[in-house]
Amino acid sequence: MSSLDKNVEIPVDAEMLRDIERFLYKEARLLDNEAWDAWLALMTEDIHYWMPTQENRRRVDKKGAYRVEGAALYNDNLRDLTRRVTRFKQPSAWAEDPATRHVHVVSAVEAYKAEKNNEFIVHSTIVNYRSRVERDNDLLVARREDVLRLEDGKLRIAKRKILMTQSVFMAKNLNAFL
Repeated sequence: MSSLDKNVEIPVDAEMLRDIERFLYKEARLLDNEAWDAWLALMTEDIHYWMPTQENRRRVDKKGAYRVEGAALYNDNLRDLTRRVTRFKQPSAWAEDPATRHVHVVSAVEAYKAEKNNEFIVHSTIVNYRSRVERDNDLLVARREDVLRLEDGKLRIAKRKILMTQSVFMAKNLNAFL
């Protein structure tokens, strides 16, 4: 049972929190700079990168805003993420020529010990400002729940759940990782 299952959150120490924050900030910089291969190297082999769609439900409806078996904008493993990155790098990716400019802002980072000694449960918020050509501008805002894992002394992303604030995706496309 994880520390979250017991509703007991045991924070990591200040040094580990700083390492986790640095890791998340570096990830944001890699995404902003389209350093796709370096970004993929931050993933574990068993990564689950998931962004479920949100449903508008009344508070009394206990089904919740999203479900594991429900629709998702991303429900990817490493192979899927690699395919997406490969597509971004192709000259035929006309929607990315000229390139979209991204700024990822990571904030409100909280980190807790997980059940496994080498894993951490990390909560954060992400803002992605995208700008393309003269008039295309989008602001994507989400909460993230990550499981980061220490592998060979380096942090890696083992799980990511991205919860968008929008129930209807208003942007023209989703050419971003959050």
